[in-house]
Formats: sequence, structure tokens, C-alpha cells
Amino acid sequence: MTIPIIDFSTLNGDKRSETMALLHEACQKWGFFMIENHDIDASLTEKVKKLVNEYYEKNLKDGFYKSELVKTLEKQEKTFDKDWEATFFIWHRPKSNIKEIPNISDELCNTMDEYIAQLILLAEKLSELMSENLGLEKTFIKKSFSSPNGIGPVMGTKVAKYPQCPNPKLVRGLREHTDAGGIILLLQDDKVGGLEFYKDGKWVEIPPSKNNAIFVNTGDQIEVLSNGLYKSVVHRVMPDKDGSRLSMASFYNPIGDAIIAPAPKLLYPSHYCYGDYLNLYGKTKFGEKGPRFEAIKNMGNGHAHTNNNIV
Repeated sequence: MTIPIIDFSTLNGDKRSETMALLHEACQKWGFFMIENHDIDASLTEKVKKLVNEYYEKNLKDGFYKSELVKTLEKQEKTFDKDWEATFFIWHRPKSNIKEIPNISDELCNTMDEYIAQLILLAEKLSELMSENLGLEKTFIKKSFSSPNGIGPVMGTKVAKYPQCPNPKLVRGLREHTDAGGIILLLQDDKVGGLEFYKDGKWVEIPPSKNNAIFVNTGDQIEVLSNGLYKSVVHRVMPDKDGSRLSMASFYNPIGDAIIAPAPKLLYPSHYCYGDYLNLYGKTKFGEKGPRFEAIKNMGNGHAHTNNNIV
């Protein structure tokens, strides 16, 4: 099963409509895809991965392998309520907490900030393209993710290492779930896999990211805003017996007091009088139904109804 690949370099040329159609299909039928040629500096992504790996080795690895979870697996006991991961979370917007991460170096702080500044631009571009594909104003998702006073969206990164696991059959790297938020942009390991998405009754293995590719999936709030047109898909991480996997998942999410609802333009009409619909149908029977639905929505939910019972 070939994962959709969106080439951002084609968005400004004669292949734009083709690329937009591919993105729309990926959001509708897959809920995840890979982005290439996105203008995030490749040397920057390599540097931030290197520094995060070094941070894990110095600050997290020893503690992880001394944890109760590791002792459970040493007893050959299966665990259902814990994940085989070593993680920390960084908030970037609206306020950064990166300086509060224990033992984090200035170099990692500065490199992460530089990477996130470029990633936010990509997330905002994606939100605009998705909004456009849904037939909405391009700022719709961004505005929906903001508070009533205009603060937002938020951006945060879950930094995770899925350490080498002696018995991967006894534990999940990360249990099956969908993501609560909006647009998730993943910078991941280029050697060790383990991420899997559920599609059409099968688990699809996501390969390690090569050539500076960013993996993207859509969260629950995108499914809600799109009235179910775009999907939030179940996924998981499987641990590896031979290697340790890096994952940096950045979440472009609604702020806490954002009010979320499906875009009115994407809703079917409701609470209208059937007689009104029949009258309109009689005049537009051989036209497209979309404009007819939109007209019914604009009739004030069927206040001026008739008693026409024609089928």
C-alpha cells in the first residue's frame, strides 16, 4: 500500500490543481501522508535530530531501562496500560516552556526554536490548503483553532524515543489511538520504523522518513471541522528489538478555549419543511443538488412552508 506523497514544489506551477487533488484525497481517504520539498532546511532537521538523540542518551536512557516497565518485561509479563517510550513535551506557542526542560542545552533550545519557526509556517500553509480544498476561506482552520479574542492556534512537540526492546510482543511502543488535536507534523527516524496506521482493515507500516520528508496526519478536530470529510485515523507505534526510534511529533492544535464546530458550509440543511424542498426541487430537478441544498439552508430553516405532498 503506497502512502500518498505531496510534493510542495509543485504548488506554484502548472501541476498545482493535481497536487491539491492529491492532498484532498489523502485527507479524505487516508488521514495521513508524506510531504516532500517543503522548504524546511534539511541541515536544520538533521541537527535537531542529532541533538535530541544526544539528550536522550545523556538524560533519559539510563532512567528508562531502570523503570518498572522494563522490570515487567524482564519477567516475561505482558503489559496493557503502559507505553514503551521515553518522552518529554515542549510547548512553543502561545508561550514556550523549552527552558524549563531539565538539563537541556542552549544549543538544543536554539536549534529547536529555529526548526519550529519553519515548521509553523508549514503547518499554517497546510491549514490554508486544507481549507481551500474544503471550499472554505483559507484562514478558516486557523481562525477555528483560535480563541474568541484571537489567540492561537497552539503549537507543541512531543519528543519521544522508542528504545530498543528485548521483547516487543509484550508491549506497545504507543498504544492504539487517534490524535485529539488538529494537524500533526512528524519528524521521525530515518532508519528505524514502527509507526503504523489503520486503513481498510489493515495496519499500514509507515517507513522511516528519508530525504527530509515530514509525515503528516490529521487529528479529531480536523474531522469535526470538515464534518467528517477529512479523517482522524487510529495509529500506534510498535517497539523494535534491534533499534531505537526517534519521533518528534509537533501538534498544530486549537487553543483551549477555541469553539469547535463543523463549518456551516459543509453541513447538510436541517430543520426545513419538506414542502419547501419539493417546491425548490420542482424548479431545479435537473440541476446539481449541491446548490439546491445550499438554497434550502438559506431559506431560514423552512419557516415559510407549504403543504405540497408531491413525491
